[in-house]
Amino acid sequence: MMKRPKPISGLRKFVSTHRPTIKEVVREPTAGGIVYRINKYGGIEILMIQDSKSRWTIPKGHIEEGETARATAEREIREETGLQKMKVQDWLGKINFRYRRGNSLVLMTTEIFLVEGTGDTDKIKAEDWMKSIGWLSANDALEKIEYEDIGKLILLGLKKIRSR
Repeated sequence: MMKRPKPISGLRKFVSTHRPTIKEVVREPTAGGIVYRINKYGGIEILMIQDSKSRWTIPKGHIEEGETARATAEREIREETGLQKMKVQDWLGKINFRYRRGNSLVLMTTEIFLVEGTGDTDKIKAEDWMKSIGWLSANDALEKIEYEDIGKLILLGLKKIRSR
């Protein structure tokens, strides 16, 4: 009887670390806002949050059943930043993300609005899951934003703010 050769150790490692096949596609509609204020020196500042993985981004979240994207953006900004007064202005665009969650492919579409922070804009508070929150100069916001597509919409928002 012939002896069976032992499997290649690299193949074993590949099989054990290979991701499971995607079994479902999940669509997640979300909305958020590029929140700005004009500081006392006339400079534009953008409200940014730093998520649990240290990525700087904007406040955004899932659209609930029966809710519009505009209403979601306003609600999520309130929930995630503590900012209570704002004016939702222009729709800036839609961005798409995709990522794996276990054996699901998540297709996330985020509608982004330009939002002016009004009232006491210093009264902001990060949620427990965030590492940080703050008003950043427009240049710092563009430098720190983790997602290129959101960076492009920040530039569009800045153009709209400056043309007012």
